[in-house]
Amino acid sequence: MSIVVTGATGHLGRHVVEQLLEKVPAEQITAVVRDEAKAADLARRGVKLAVADYNSPETFGSVFSAGDKVLLVSGNEFDKGRVGQHKVVIEAAKAAGVALLAYTSAPGSLTAALADDHRGTEEALLASGVPYALLRNGWYHENYTENLAPVLEHGAVVQAAGEGRISSASRADYAAAAVAVLTGEGHENKTYELGGDEAWGFAEYAAELSRQTGKEIAYNPVPVETYAGILTGAGLPGPFAAILAGVDASIEKGELVVSTGDLSRLAGRPTTPLADAIAAAVKG
Repeated sequence: MSIVVTGATGHLGRHVVEQLLEKVPAEQITAVVRDEAKAADLARRGVKLAVADYNSPETFGSVFSAGDKVLLVSGNEFDKGRVGQHKVVIEAAKAAGVALLAYTSAPGSLTAALADDHRGTEEALLASGVPYALLRNGWYHENYTENLAPVLEHGAVVQAAGEGRISSASRADYAAAAVAVLTGEGHENKTYELGGDEAWGFAEYAAELSRQTGKEIAYNPVPVETYAGILTGAGLPGPFAAILAGVDASIEKGELVVSTGDLSRLAGRPTTPLADAIAAAVKG
């Protein structure tokens, strides 16, 4: 029996593998990657590697074995038909007879276009009959803290979220929840709504940035269309910019506030405060 993690060299997948290594022997972990070289460090530590690509169904033919627990990390190729990509994994997992397929989805309350692929994947997973766990991950701190340069340069946090609030958490927090599901028992056919313990708004975010950097950072709320234009001006493709702007519209409506406590319960600890994520980013 293996614990198999797809997208294992991505931002979230790598966190999951690192935390799995703290809980189970390396030889029980299989990292699914597209580029073996990017996982050379994991292989040196005893993790098994499987080279496969969501866009090539034949590559998943021998990745899974009966009894495996699998984490399907959602793809990030928004222009490649993510539901179809995810179905490749679901069908291979079903054919192999895996014990559990956990999927990193989006909050059930999210109506933005970003959620469409997740809902389609959830439907495919439930229809497959494979024992599942839906890990409906909320927003990541790192979505904001990893790109502070323009914020600090212009002295402004520019978003289209109005006074909306977000229950974000760190990638490591969401990884801890996934590891708990993959290594624990009784998670079959469960849905978890995952988000940080404390919701925050962008005015608070700007104030915390000001406090930690000593710079005057203001929150500048703009209309959704304006924000989409700013993103395309920064080089993002139009369709992706529209998706991100749509998430801000959902934030303003409160759709990324998650108050279930599922994340800290699964992780077995409080979630990482936003201030800690900002501190790490500012130091880095």
